[in-house]
Amino acid sequence: MSDSWAIALILLWDAAVDGGCGAKDIPGEGGRVHWRMTALALGGAVACSCASAQPLAEDEDLALIYGDKSTFSLATGSKQSLRRAPAIATVITAEDIRAMGATDLDEVLESVPGLHVSRASVRFASLHFMRGIVGGGQSTPQVLFLQNGIPVTTLFNGDKGVDWVGVPVDNVARIEVIRGPGSALYGADAYAGVINVVTKSAAEAPGTVAGLGAGSFGSWSAWTQHGGTLGPLEVAAYLRVGGTDGFKKTIEADAQTRNDRLFGTAASLAPGATNLGYETIDASVNLAAGNWRAHAGYRQRDNMQTYTGVSSALEPYSGGRVEHFVGDVAWNDPQFATHWGLGATAAYTAYSFVYPGNLMLLPPGATLPGGTFPAGMIGGPNQWERQLRLSVNAAYSGFAGHSLRFGLGHDDLDLYRTKTYKNYRLSAAGAPIPTGPVIDYSEIQPFIRPQLRKLNYFFVQDEWNFAQDWALTAGLRHDRYSDFGNTTNPRLALVWDAALDLTAKLLYGQAFRAPSFNEQYGINPVANGNPSLLPETIRTLEAAVTWQARKDLQLNLGVFLYRMADLIRLVSNTAPAPGSTFQNTGVQRGRGLELEADWDAGRSLRLSGHYAFQRSLDASTGQDVGYAPRHRVYARADWRFASGWLVGGQLNRVTDRRRPAGDARASIADYTTLDLSLRSERGKGRWEFAASIRNLFAADVREPSLAPGLTLPNDLPLAPRSFYLQAIFTP
Repeated sequence: MSDSWAIALILLWDAAVDGGCGAKDIPGEGGRVHWRMTALALGGAVACSCASAQPLAEDEDLALIYGDKSTFSLATGSKQSLRRAPAIATVITAEDIRAMGATDLDEVLESVPGLHVSRASVRFASLHFMRGIVGGGQSTPQVLFLQNGIPVTTLFNGDKGVDWVGVPVDNVARIEVIRGPGSALYGADAYAGVINVVTKSAAEAPGTVAGLGAGSFGSWSAWTQHGGTLGPLEVAAYLRVGGTDGFKKTIEADAQTRNDRLFGTAASLAPGATNLGYETIDASVNLAAGNWRAHAGYRQRDNMQTYTGVSSALEPYSGGRVEHFVGDVAWNDPQFATHWGLGATAAYTAYSFVYPGNLMLLPPGATLPGGTFPAGMIGGPNQWERQLRLSVNAAYSGFAGHSLRFGLGHDDLDLYRTKTYKNYRLSAAGAPIPTGPVIDYSEIQPFIRPQLRKLNYFFVQDEWNFAQDWALTAGLRHDRYSDFGNTTNPRLALVWDAALDLTAKLLYGQAFRAPSFNEQYGINPVANGNPSLLPETIRTLEAAVTWQARKDLQLNLGVFLYRMADLIRLVSNTAPAPGSTFQNTGVQRGRGLELEADWDAGRSLRLSGHYAFQRSLDASTGQDVGYAPRHRVYARADWRFASGWLVGGQLNRVTDRRRPAGDARASIADYTTLDLSLRSERGKGRWEFAASIRNLFAADVREPSLAPGLTLPNDLPLAPRSFYLQAIFTP
């Protein structure tokens, strides 16, 4: 085979994404030469594999352990081979989750190439840094989270909500992850990637199972699950309760430490321990009958402590409560008429986040220019949201070689109630002034007023098999918002089965992130909303090769370039106006690669892992955007030994995390963690036992605090060594 494929890729690469990330756009590290070498490597892989093609195969014993990871539906809305899916994607099954010994969702997601789970300083919220796209604050709204295909995006911050902490995985059937844009099918926020968490159906959770768990930091859980039939109805139900006191790690200095230095006070609780306790309820019901499906899920997090404090000042007093309900009813008939399939979905979500005892922003004795707060500076932003989503879709297969999919929908996105309680008012310059007791400021100085956003959209997609080994998927979605206007986003994917053991992909996509309600309508001189905001945009070019190098060894290589524009960031107001306002400003460019390997080394041993590299730069400064690791290595081994026992180990190395512009601190320290797990296999009428050790060698793991580091100069400490034990019984 000639090098024509590689040469064509180079030419596309150089021309794409507004000049790409070549030498003229990103200084240093080889610029365009780096990408030409990558393209040549891809071309060489194609050439080598074509000369040594061999049939694909899978070890049946290991397939039973790890489940069906070969099919995928998130990229197009219909089930297809993961290898031929028009996306760079990852599938994680329930069996895979059990094998890795994970107990919550974020432990699972850290195993995805190109995705690093970081943490925010407020409530230990998880930040999902995908390909170096890190957001601008305490959340990462650029990754769209779905629960059974339904967006769980909250309106105030535009992210998944603060209830996604300690999310259990007992009831997860599979997790599908797209790395790269997905707005052509999923609309807003499918920007850096899409994560769909699918809960178990009656077929995936037959019978009744009950489990108990306990571990470090006062953590405990109890759950039960049942799957069966009720007449013609298939029913799966799940209920779990639990709680934790949270790990205690020392915060050497916080925001109040700095205030104390400025005003000669001694109010700070630092050095002091983090506060991470909370109580949990997770429940879901899945129903199915004929062409009908229904899901309902409820999540509550109560007495949620604030980790390092919402103002980066330690305080053990606050406890918030969040409730999140997601429900949908869907009808789908793939054989509705000759060549036609038809479906419809109605979904409703409700989200509330309240502080029954109010929220302490600064500890007792804190002093600011406006005065002293003897009982602490107290605020209580409370919000209630509801969302109604209606959609219909149709599939048509009457044209030879084509599979057409159409869809349209309407969303009502309603932040219908807000309340503000506090013991201070803000001056015209934005300075807090003590006012005595806590009172209702909802009409005096609200943090935001109720808002309603309406959305209408349509999309069209064509999967065209124009030759025996070639497929082109083209999609286009148009969204019309009631508050900020219209956006149209295309997606193209060319998939080539170059040989029996090799598939190559070339993909292009555009995506957008809608401004959150806080960014548009927030009322706070320190961070003013801006009703004139436009969505953030991204254009991404990707190439990937999947090579079945041997019967028992699969290798995946993906490379990507992206350009982000109209970034939503806080910008300081010009004098004499105080504070900052959200604005569309700046451009960010990124590039990287993801290399994966899965090796069935024997009938009872699987080795897997990945290496991910990314570099993301602010175009205005030429400096690294910061926070996310440039390099990450993940390795995993699972060994089935003796009779019905499985032992696993995971190594995660995170390196080369830079500081963003304006942060003079040294680079964030690298770290390596090792996790071990041991599990017996379950059988009817038997107990299953599991034990896990995370961070075996008690590495000092820290995630970056926000620039410039004046409030939390020593970053955010994560958990030390921890243990968790589980006992599960199947009657």
